[in-house]
Amino acid sequence: MVGRIDQRLDELKIVIPQAQQPKVAKIKGAAILGNTLYVSGMLPQWEGDVRYIGKVGVDFSIEEGREAARLSALNVLAQARTALGGDLDRIKRIAKVSGFVNCAPEVTEVAAVVNGASELFLEIFGERGAHARVAVGATTMPLGVAVEIEAIMEIEI
Repeated sequence: MVGRIDQRLDELKIVIPQAQQPKVAKIKGAAILGNTLYVSGMLPQWEGDVRYIGKVGVDFSIEEGREAARLSALNVLAQARTALGGDLDRIKRIAKVSGFVNCAPEVTEVAAVVNGASELFLEIFGERGAHARVAVGATTMPLGVAVEIEAIMEIEI
């Protein structure tokens, strides 16, 4: 039986990539503690192909940064799907999202970049996708990517 989140993804024509193992860091992609799922920071990659290498405000526009955040958020969902045995319906709520933007010092629109992730979660989960958030500008990122997104979710156990 197809779950309601999978049906929603089909309606929206959104494809979630396969979860990838971290390339460099010695971490797990996700960890469950009680009814909380913690997803590690995910990079903008598709099936292991890292994209958006560079800085927002230098190599990428704010809109391109938003797309990088959206792709990173899709990888957050890939890790969540794996951790939850393939069942995204177990996500009761996206509780918190943290977004880190590799940007030029004069870029102050980091929140607009991270909106790419937030809007994806709202689009898929509706009100359950509304979350607390932090958006931070950084001078460097793992593998030189433009954006990294992590999330904390309440799940059914």
